[in-house]
Amino acid sequence: MEKYWNIFTSSFSDYGNYLWREILNPSWGNYFYWLLGLSLFFWLLEVVVPWRKGQPVIRQDFWLDGFYMFFNFFLFSLVGFNAISNIGVEAFNDFLALFGIQNLVAFEIQSWPLWAQLLTLFVLRDFIQWNVHRLLHRSDYLWRFHKVHHSVQQMGFAAHLRFHWGETIVYRTIEYIPLAMIGFGIQDFFLVHIFATAIGHFNHSNLHIPLGPLRYLFNNPQMHIWHHAKRLPNRYGANYGISLSVWDYLFGTAYMPKDGRDIELGFDEVEVYPKSFLEQQFQPFKERTAIPLQEVVPAKEKQFIPAEEVDQLN
Repeated sequence: MEKYWNIFTSSFSDYGNYLWREILNPSWGNYFYWLLGLSLFFWLLEVVVPWRKGQPVIRQDFWLDGFYMFFNFFLFSLVGFNAISNIGVEAFNDFLALFGIQNLVAFEIQSWPLWAQLLTLFVLRDFIQWNVHRLLHRSDYLWRFHKVHHSVQQMGFAAHLRFHWGETIVYRTIEYIPLAMIGFGIQDFFLVHIFATAIGHFNHSNLHIPLGPLRYLFNNPQMHIWHHAKRLPNRYGANYGISLSVWDYLFGTAYMPKDGRDIELGFDEVEVYPKSFLEQQFQPFKERTAIPLQEVVPAKEKQFIPAEEVDQLN
């Protein structure tokens, strides 16, 4: 137990020192300033060429979402997630050692070209996250946590990172084994994470930038807005893509019935959902019964756009 206690205590100081260095030392490998730069870039684009021109520059819950960005990427680890994660990894490795297993690496891809390693990590991670995202919508219990993200009623880039810390635990737990089996270094993950963060900001932004044929590969605001629609063709939603839209097209969960610029966002009774950060953190634990995910579109209105007609929406 002493080993785990030492890991727990040192994790706080180690992460605190890391965060302090991030703030004090801007560099190309500094995620803190990458997040600031990407956020400023997409916010300026929203100001200059907004899709919804009537939406305020400082939209509803703008500052709340800004706080979520820094809490979920930095403060959450500082208050304990990093320590718990380190203990979990060590305990899992100790468990494997009982069976004589030294590591989980099943595919030796370190000899591959760097671009192939990064592409493998990006695609595999995104496919895992697409499936986890579907789970968040299909599990009544997990949906209580995911509702925080869907409480957004005016979309903007920062809505990307409004999510409950419980989601982080679910995603990281499910991701750990498959990603460990292909064995990537932290620098490789950093590059992929920066790219995924940029796409996530773009997906949620108040922008209309046609992607042409690339819309079938990459997620985009015109597709993702329908994921947040208050009225959808079924209670589990659609358009689960994180960075890539291809999974939704391949597995039949893509949905774009018309231009979604001005559609109503959220879920049933979103107007009375808690508005403050602290209230939203406790809300999933207070709910006793599942609330319907979104209002369901009547059967006669369930009209999916054929692929050849999607061009008219972009």
